Parts: sequence; structure tokens; C-alpha cells
Amino acid sequence: MSNTKTNIFDRLPTLIKKSNVSIFPEGALGYLVGPTLALLANSVLANYFNKYMTDVLNINSWASEFFKWLPVISVIFVVLGNIIVGRLMDSKQTRAGKARPLLLISVPISFLALLILFVISPFVTDTINTGAQTFALVCIAIGYNLWFAIAYPMYYTPHAALVNLSTRNSKDRTLLATLSNATALAAMGLSSMILPFFLPLLFVYQTTNLPADAIPVTNASGVVEYYTNAEGVALYDAQASYDHWKIFVIALVVITVIGALVEFFFTRERVTEESMDQGTDAAAAKKALPVGKQLKICFADKYWIIMMIFFFCYQLGGMIKNVSQNYFCQAMFQDASGHYTVAMGGQVQGILSIIGAIPTAVGMIAAPILASKIGKGKAIFCGAVLAVVGGLIGMIAPDNQIVVITSFVIKALGSTPAMYLSMALLADVLDHQEAINGDRTDGLTMTIYGAIMAGMTGVATGILNIVLSNVGYSSSNISSPEIRAAMPWIFIGGETLCYVVIFLIFIFMGVEKFGKFDHEAIVADQKTAALAEGRAYISAEEKIRRDEGEEAYQAELKKQADAKAAEEKKLAAMTAEARKVLEDKEAQARSELNNMRKAKGRPAI
Repeated sequence: MSNTKTNIFDRLPTLIKKSNVSIFPEGALGYLVGPTLALLANSVLANYFNKYMTDVLNINSWASEFFKWLPVISVIFVVLGNIIVGRLMDSKQTRAGKARPLLLISVPISFLALLILFVISPFVTDTINTGAQTFALVCIAIGYNLWFAIAYPMYYTPHAALVNLSTRNSKDRTLLATLSNATALAAMGLSSMILPFFLPLLFVYQTTNLPADAIPVTNASGVVEYYTNAEGVALYDAQASYDHWKIFVIALVVITVIGALVEFFFTRERVTEESMDQGTDAAAAKKALPVGKQLKICFADKYWIIMMIFFFCYQLGGMIKNVSQNYFCQAMFQDASGHYTVAMGGQVQGILSIIGAIPTAVGMIAAPILASKIGKGKAIFCGAVLAVVGGLIGMIAPDNQIVVITSFVIKALGSTPAMYLSMALLADVLDHQEAINGDRTDGLTMTIYGAIMAGMTGVATGILNIVLSNVGYSSSNISSPEIRAAMPWIFIGGETLCYVVIFLIFIFMGVEKFGKFDHEAIVADQKTAALAEGRAYISAEEKIRRDEGEEAYQAELKKQADAKAAEEKKLAAMTAEARKVLEDKEAQARSELNNMRKAKGRPAI
């Protein structure tokens, strides 16, 4: 019996009791609904916090250097925060898992960060005394880093790791990865498809204390809808907008708490449980693999390096697009009266996101099917090519709605394999590392992954803010030629260049050819370890029999038999020449894996 100390998380078990992954409730609640709600606040901050600073607080006017460099400098703290979270995952293993407990820890920190950013931080303008301005900047700096460097990594890094830790079954992991990545789409969709139509509630039109040159704009009934300046840009009430944001953020806090709780209770770390179930007291208390050893394993693995470059480019391109979308839409398109308003910008942004979500939603179904036909890596490669084509189309006429929508749809379709399959592919890479080295690098890998996914918000925002400062942006001159010239290169061009890099590096992605043999090697190593420790090896099938009984065991055997029959049917349909090519590829993959294991002093399989 293990003497591992228990803690509060051992007394908060998962509500998922099945040993096999199921679409409901695990997939639907733990990997889709819960994370969508929990990620919504970050999507709102990523999309609109910069707009809040420029159009509500006008910080770019009275604290321009702070505005430009806050998100960039904060990346340092984001990286440090993710390192801490990664080490916590490696060192704090409980019966509830090593990732899931951190989801709960993130809740109070998220609450405090949002409170500081939007409630405690006072409303200030360039005319308010410097003491209040300084206090506001301190609050924003603390709240910003508390969110992006601590609260969000404390949630997102373990959230992302759950796919790798949920199961070793490749098809089940692909399903969970598809659902998990769909949450980012769903959360971003809520903030970019629905919220834009309600932006006038957050960026309130000015109706009192109007400047002398304010021009009223009326509707067909002669009712004044808003006022503009001489350049045709709508005027906004900063104080009223600030008050509305406070109420909105309180609702976001409640949604975030509910989402994190749902995800915690409806997920399960089967791979973590497996390592605990297989081991004795010593195995259960095994220390975290040293960072130096993890680094050595990762940087000797070309597939791991490709995946990290991929995540960097994928997230940077996506975040540059997201943080600049509202600025782009408001600067490039006029309403029926020929004016530039946040309502018109929000309307175009919402239309783009809704239409762009259609191919993305289709891709949620199509991506796993495509992956089963040509592989996850090749699917991402083909998608990158399509995304580049879409981006080039958009640069032809960035002020034409039809062209921009066409470009957006093509890019969205091209991005779907990367969106839905990348985490499952990363799990394949981690299994490949375990098969070669006998150790997993989930902690370091998810630390770096989390730093990339959280840090790119700051990098992308910093790039945008430097551009905005250089072209002299303010909420009253968004229609200037300089801003209209810069926005297409940010909104369309940035993501397109990132997909060019993804296309080039995925020429060399080939980890999937080792999948079958990696699993054989891991099982062989587990059997060897069990024999060396003088204990019985517990197979996945036997674990199902113990956990769920004979009926579940027989269902698992049938599932395996059906998969084997499908594979045999596929082989039978191939010509003798095609079968010979496949057999040669598999023999080469097995030989390569054994050579890698031999180099590490490990037996062949």
C-alpha cells in the first residue's frame, strides 16, 4: 500500500468513473463546455482590453511608453509564471492528477486579477491629476501580470496538458484534442461573433458635454443616433464606458468560476493514474524529472522542436489577427452614413467571425476524418498551404468586404487541421520520447507550450501597440490614411507569414510512423519495470476489468477486435505492391525506433 500523503485534492475525485473515454459527460462537459466558459474571460481580454485602454482610458495619449511596452515586458513574467506552473505539475502528483488540481487554484487568482484591472483601477484621463494616473497604471500593471503571468497559466497549462494525460488511445486523444481545441474557437467565437454586435454597450456613444464641432447623425426617423467629429469618427463617453465594463467583468468572473469547476469534475488523468497504479511506494513518490534532463530529451528530438516552432507561429499569427481585428474593421469600413463607428466595426467583425466559423465548425468533423486518411501532420501541412493562399487573396483589396470575407473563410478552413489536431500530434511526440528515453517530458513541454500560448498575447499586443503609436492612433482619427495603410498588414499579413513558416517546417514532420511501435515499447518497458520490482504488470484491459467489470472488459475487447478487422480490411483492399511499400515503411520505422532506444541503452522491441 502506498504511503503517499493525501491532500484536499485526493478528497475531490473526478466524477468520470469509466476507464475509457466517452463523449458524454467527459468529452462534452470536461473538454468542451467547461473550458469554453473558463476561457471566455481571456478571449475578451485578448480581443478588447487593448481597445479598452485606448478608447476608454486613452492611455496611449498620456502614458504612451507604458502602453507600448507593458505587454512586451510582461512576456518575461508570463514565461516565469509558466515555468512555475510546469514544475508544480511535475512535483505535485495526487490521486486527482497532477494537472487538474491547478484548475481549482487558478479560480481565486483569476477573480483577484479581474477585480484589480477593472474595478479597483480608477477611471482616469489625461486631465486627471498625476497621482490618480500613477495609481491607475500600477493597478493595470499588477492586474495585467496577475492575469497573464499567473492566473491564466495556472489554468491554461494544466487544461492543455489534460489531452496528453487523459488516455494513451490515439483515436480517443484525437477526439479529446478536437473538443479541447474547439473550446478556444468557441470562447473566441463568443467574444468575436456575438459580443461585437453589443460593443456600443461597452463603448458608449457620447450624448452630453459634446465639443462645439460635434456633428449629429440621425436615422431615417430623424432621431440622433450618435455624434461625430469633423473626420467622421463617432464620439464616445469614456466614463460611461468604464462603468459598463465593471458590470460586464463581474459577470465574466462568475462564468470563469463555473467553467473551471465543470472542467475539474468532468475530466480524468488516466496516464497519471496508470503511473501510480503500476508503481509501489517508491514509484508513487518518484521525484519530478530534472529540468536539465527534460531539456536534453526535448532538444534532441526534431519532432518536438518542430511542434514548438509550430505553436509559436500558430499562436502569434492568431493573436495578431485577434488583437487587431476590431481596429481593422473600424478603420477599413464605413457605415451607411459614411462614418467610422465602433458599431460598424463590430458589425463587420461579427460577420467575419460568424462566416469564418462555418468552415471551422465543419473542420471539427472533417479534421479527424482527414487525419485518419493521410495523418495529422500531413493534414496540418495541407491546411497551412490553404491558409497562405487565403491570406494572399485578402491583401489584394483589404477594404472590400467580399474579398476580406473570402480571404477569412479560406484562411479559417486552412487553419482547422492545426486547430484541432495539433494537441493530439504533440501527444504522439511525447509518447515517442517516452518510448525512446523511458521518461515523459509533459511538465517542461506544457510549460513551454503554455508560455507560448499565453505569452503571444503580449507579443502580438506589443507589435500592434508599437504600430498604433507610430501611426499616431487615437479613437478620434482611426480613419487616417496611415492607420488604414497599416491595419491590413497587421490583421491579414501577420498571420499569413506565420502560416508560411508552418508550411515549411511541416515538410519534415513524421512522428506518426512510429505510433504503433512507440506503444509496444512503452508496454514492454512497463512489463520490465514490474518484473524488476517483483510485482504483477497490470494491462490496460485488466485495469478496465477491475474498474468497470466484465461487461466493460468485453466491450473493450470488441473495440480492439473491430479496429483490427478494419485494419485488415484496409490491408486486403491494397494491392500487393502497396502492401509491400507499407510493410517496408513499418519495418523501417521499427528499425529507427530500436536504433534510438539502443543509443539510450534500452532494449529493442
